[in-house]
Formats: sequence, structure tokens, C-alpha cells
Amino acid sequence: SQQVRGMATLKMISIRLKSVKNIQKITQSMKMVSAAKYTKAERELKLARPYGIGAQEFYKKAEVKDEEGEKGQLIIAVSSDRGLCGAVHSSIGRIVKTDIAANPNTKVVIVGDKVRNILQRLYAKNIAMVVTEVGRKPAVFGDAALVAQSIISSGIEFSKGKILFNAFRTVVSFRTTEMPLYSQDAVANASKLPVYDSLDSDVIQSYTEFSLASLLFYSMKENATSEQSSRMTAMDNASKNAGEMIDKLTMTFNRTRQAVITRELIEIISGAAALETKN
Repeated sequence: SQQVRGMATLKMISIRLKSVKNIQKITQSMKMVSAAKYTKAERELKLARPYGIGAQEFYKKAEVKDEEGEKGQLIIAVSSDRGLCGAVHSSIGRIVKTDIAANPNTKVVIVGDKVRNILQRLYAKNIAMVVTEVGRKPAVFGDAALVAQSIISSGIEFSKGKILFNAFRTVVSFRTTEMPLYSQDAVANASKLPVYDSLDSDVIQSYTEFSLASLLFYSMKENATSEQSSRMTAMDNASKNAGEMIDKLTMTFNRTRQAVITRELIEIISGAAALETKN
């Protein structure tokens, strides 16, 4: 019975050791893929930053402020459809939950399926729109323009708005950031807007639509870079943890095998000694 139990334990340890080695191969491959995608995303982010910085500077120079009224708040949460990248998605979902608890009259536009999964159970009524199929391919300005057009066409009214995304800092860190978002009426009522010449309602409308697309494109690029760097770090840590598990399982396997062999030798020697005593 002891021998059978020992062999069963050896088989279980061997199966688990094999599975952990396979997991390590997968995580190492995912790390290499994420590293290549991160390099490309960081290069594209440098070209996309002027879009977001330029739009924000205009709002600052014109001293655009939120509208007064009870139209509610609009939050555009930028994430993606893919996981295994640390706290990239959960940090955005946590902030959105806090904002909804503080202001129940909040409408959320979600870019990416992961944040939708976080908010679906408790705050489904606050979700105004969900954009999926994000993160599989690098975002281009046309993607951001389509999202912006969908938001404008939906007719969502708000007196205060913001875009939530993860701003890339270094390879191992990111910061969940929010950018203010203003409606067309808020831009038209800005205190220093008359400084600019030849501004009418059509020009203001065109600019607010273009600035929304620019801010979305910038935030999607920042979030994509943060996601790839975070996934690369997560897969590296997973590979290291798998290596530690492999070492421990190998040691346990060797000790168990040695104990089984020792037990079998004891049984053989004991049987031989018993035969000699009987003779």
C-alpha cells in the first residue's frame, strides 16, 4: 500500500511539473511578443502625443470651464479587450465606480471590453455605450474618429466630462490619468475665446469634434503602451514564479523518488533476511 501511494504521488508531481514547465514556455513567449509590441507602441506614442497635448493647451488658453447645470457627468473609460496585464483595467474600473457612487447621474462610455466586465453587474444602467474589438491591433486616428462620431451621434448631453486612461511613465510603471472633456456649449462660452478670430458656431462645432477624436487617439495610444509594458512585466514575473515552482517540484520529486527506492530496498533486504532466518 505504501509503495502504491508513493508511485501515485510521483506521478502526480510529474504531471504537475510538466504543466508548470508548459506554462513557463507560454509566459516566456507572451513576454517576447509583448516586448516587441511595446517597442512599436512606444514609438507610435511619441507621434500621437501632440494630438492630445495640443487640444488640452487650447482649452487651457481659452479658459474653458464646465457648464453649470444638471445634465450629468460623462466619463470615457479607455481600456482594451485583452487581459493578463496587471492592474491596467482594474484601476480604471475602480475610479469609475467611485465617481458613479459620488454622482449617480453619470454616463459612462467604455472603450474596451474589460472595464465593461467590471461595471456590468452593479452599474449597467450607467453604461451608455461600449466599444469593443480594441487592443487587438494598434489604434489609428480613424478608430478614434469613429468612436468620437458614435459618441456625438448618440446625443449624450453632459455638463462635466473627462477621459480616463493609463498614462505611460516607464517600462515598469503607469499612472491612471484623467483629461477634462468639454461640450460644444462650454467651449462657446469660454471667457477668452473671443481672442481667436473668425470663430462661429460651425467652426467651434468642427473643432470640438476634432479635439474629441484627438484626445481619444492620444489616450488610446497612452493606454496601449501602458498595457503592453504592464503585460511584459507581468509575464516576466510569471515566468520567474514558474521557475521557482519548477525548482521546488523537482526537489520534491527527487526526494519522493528517493524515499520510494529506499522503501523498496528495505522490503527486499527484510524479505531476504527473513528467508535466511527461516532456513
